[in-house]
Amino acid sequence: MDDHTPYIDFINRPRLEREGAKIQGRSTIRKLMEDPAFVAFRNINVLPLIYDEKGERCNILVFDRERAMRETVRITKVESGKGRKHPVYRFFDAVGDYICEVRYGDAAANALQRGLWTHTKNGLKYFDSITGGWIDYSHNLVLVKLFSYALVSSEAGHKLALEKIKEDITSLKQKSGIRP
Repeated sequence: MDDHTPYIDFINRPRLEREGAKIQGRSTIRKLMEDPAFVAFRNINVLPLIYDEKGERCNILVFDRERAMRETVRITKVESGKGRKHPVYRFFDAVGDYICEVRYGDAAANALQRGLWTHTKNGLKYFDSITGGWIDYSHNLVLVKLFSYALVSSEAGHKLALEKIKEDITSLKQKSGIRP
């Protein structure tokens, strides 16, 4: 078994199908989340960059998967609507708010038709903003490019970039007379 097997099982193995169309209760869901098929859920990082092109602003968010797992009390199967070919299981909290969803699809399904997804706007309370809300990028398009590259680069690339940024901060502090 390689490192990718649990993720593949999560997407392709219909684990939620075995539970039925409506899964309820904290203990039932807690047990389900401990299943090997949900290893990917425990290890996933969702980091959406949301932007408003007209307003030239963006917001970078992190999905709070621990909270999502802890607060899920109902999972509901949706089989129809919007031209749906494959079932979707939507996760909800105690007050009925949307958290995320798992999309199942067969071999004909594209990447948007399978896997763990969340509609950021609908599940906003399960995200933390790492930018402290919307930030204006109209004066610094290089910053937007930096974010976009960082989102698709490797951890090794992140470490190298972080070192360069730290060097720049130290240089700025020295120029302004602030001790690093």
